[in-house]
Amino acid sequence: MRREHLEALRPVCPRCLRRGVESPLALAAAWREEAGAVLEGVLHCPDPACRSEYPVVDGIPLLVADLRDFCGRNQLSLLGRSDLGPDLEGLLGDCLGPGSAQDVRNQVLSTYAFDHWGDLDPEGAGNGRPGAVRELLARLLDLAGGVPAGPVLDLGCAAGRTSFDLAGRSPGLVLGADLNLDLLRLGQSALLRGRVAYPLRLAGIAYARRAFAVRPEHPERVDFWCLDAAEPPFAAG
Repeated sequence: MRREHLEALRPVCPRCLRRGVESPLALAAAWREEAGAVLEGVLHCPDPACRSEYPVVDGIPLLVADLRDFCGRNQLSLLGRSDLGPDLEGLLGDCLGPGSAQDVRNQVLSTYAFDHWGDLDPEGAGNGRPGAVRELLARLLDLAGGVPAGPVLDLGCAAGRTSFDLAGRSPGLVLGADLNLDLLRLGQSALLRGRVAYPLRLAGIAYARRAFAVRPEHPERVDFWCLDAAEPPFAAG
């Protein structure tokens, strides 16, 4: 979570918004930071009637009203291991079988990551061509005559490439927003590490681990937050 985005966009408490109160969130703790971005920390609602806390995980603030329910449904994404080698990961995937939580997670990652970043794969997995979502975004922006001035909110940003594309079309800040933590991590990794890594589906439950360097456009103006497009945590206007 970039401090610049936090100060400029001034998010409000999602729980308070449900009762019609716009309570601006404050950064209560930053336990780990890197290059102006809070990687681990907590945002706090100062309203005495609320006092809710919202964690920042891997640089992504979780700004959802039903936080306990969200965390309960996303335990694998929040606490699952990411340090396993491809051979062991594949063996465990075989044991879990098709339709497991891990298989569903891998299918989503494979589909969206390939569409967003596959054209940059040095092994040519994406044939160097932009994915469908990026081609559609470019066509729509041309029809619209460009991007309006001011911060840009990319709702449903998925793996994040469109947020960088928008930064290339607009001089202001861009915020990529989604509810899928695994996809948001892909965008955040491209932003902070200049690298993406994901399982590319080959057939059935067989995946090839792809990892390569990327240089997205204007990373200094992009950030990624976890929020609900139906309840965006922002004040009116």
